[in-house]
Amino acid sequence: MSTKQTSNEKAKWWKSGYAWLVFGGPAIVVVASLTTVYIAVNGQDPLLTRDENVGANTKSLTTAEKNALEPAIRARNHAATGVNDPEN
Repeated sequence: MSTKQTSNEKAKWWKSGYAWLVFGGPAIVVVASLTTVYIAVNGQDPLLTRDENVGANTKSLTTAEKNALEPAIRARNHAATGVNDPEN
């Protein structure tokens, strides 16, 4: 007998391009989503406090100008944590 594959034998599943499309596509999406979750969790911005200067330009601001920035800092912290803290 010869070692050639006869026409009635099926090809192995991993030799089919459709099998790689069916299994490989969702596997790539799962890896990409886990990578996105890792980046989102480890790349969080730190919360700002009232007394913290937010860059080189704020060092020359007066107290009134720094107090004017407070709503923006509170909104940023609320967006980062989801906690509304009206006392701070």
